[in-house]
Amino acid sequence: MESGGTGPVTEARCRACGSGNLYLFHHQRGVPVNSCLLVGDETEAIRFPTGELSMAFCRTCGFIQNDSFDEKMTEYSDRYEETQAFSKRFVEFARGVATDWVDRHDLRGKRVIEIGCGKGEFLTYMADAGIGSGIGIDPGVDPARIDPGYEERLSWVPGWFDGSYGPLEADAIVCRHTLEHVAEVQEFLTLIREALGDRLDTVLLFELPDTMRVLEEAAFWDVYYEHCSYFSEGSLTRLFQQCGFEVLGVTLAYDDQYLLLEARPAGPSGPGQSAPDDLERLEKGVDHFSSTYRDVVEAWQSRLSGVAAGGGRAVIWGASSKGVSFLVSAGENVVAAVDINPNKHGMYMAGTGHQIVAPEELVEIAPELVVVMNPIYIEEITADLARLGVEAEVIAV
Repeated sequence: MESGGTGPVTEARCRACGSGNLYLFHHQRGVPVNSCLLVGDETEAIRFPTGELSMAFCRTCGFIQNDSFDEKMTEYSDRYEETQAFSKRFVEFARGVATDWVDRHDLRGKRVIEIGCGKGEFLTYMADAGIGSGIGIDPGVDPARIDPGYEERLSWVPGWFDGSYGPLEADAIVCRHTLEHVAEVQEFLTLIREALGDRLDTVLLFELPDTMRVLEEAAFWDVYYEHCSYFSEGSLTRLFQQCGFEVLGVTLAYDDQYLLLEARPAGPSGPGQSAPDDLERLEKGVDHFSSTYRDVVEAWQSRLSGVAAGGGRAVIWGASSKGVSFLVSAGENVVAAVDINPNKHGMYMAGTGHQIVAPEELVEIAPELVVVMNPIYIEEITADLARLGVEAEVIAV
């Protein structure tokens, strides 16, 4: 892993607003181009293809993009294992969001299209909450993993949403944890708007990470190759308005980690509520991330090397994107990555080759330190460790 300099970007334009007012604030080489692919061979994992992060901040609209992103280097297929549905905590949250959206937007008995449905769980939660029918679109969807009891109401399109899909005939368009994987965000939202045509009553329901938190915490583990687009409440609102939508509201959720946006095609009344003026705060966050990134990485390296020097073992808990980013930058003295998803057990982390183990294997590993990749799961993980009789210090990034 290498990092580099900062400064104005002179040969690129913002993919959200088209401005040339971009500022490079973080550059990093040797970043695995996929974080959630199942890699079954240690050597393949260590030699996994890498790319660069060139994090550019638009001083006009607040959008942040990886200016070095190349979509040809990423893979979204049935090997892509991004689901968080094995966590009780996450499922409770996702079901709550599904029920809230169905209730507040009167979607009972209605038709929903989910763009970027992943493994399809969220659409089943919406079905449980009362939608009449749904279509899930995703190149990595695996219908065999969906309970056949949903076959009459839900159908699946294993592919990308693009201009060939045709008109979007739905009462709601759901898009969760997908927009951050899209490089040409303005083009993507414009395509959705055009596909909706004169359906001004269709509601758009989006969920994606909040970048303000990442910047202000210098959370280097939340910056990785697949996430080529980064939003705040303000930059997300501005993008939707520019693409012809009325923004109904943007809220923070899941311990303020996620943005939940609700919108609909703009009608005669205009683009809706004004976008929050968060450009000054974003610029301060960008400066903070840039100036403290190296210190945060070195602090984790020091903590983990101290455990190893004392004869102890450290593991991370969370073998997905955050885990890959953390290990690439600071994982030299980590012995394994733990995950509750059985589909990952025995696989290896892209870029470093750390083996992914089941929680039960910690009995033999006997770690002194468990680093949790998302603080919201500490209570859940602590309970698992107690159940296994594993005594270890548990800290979160």
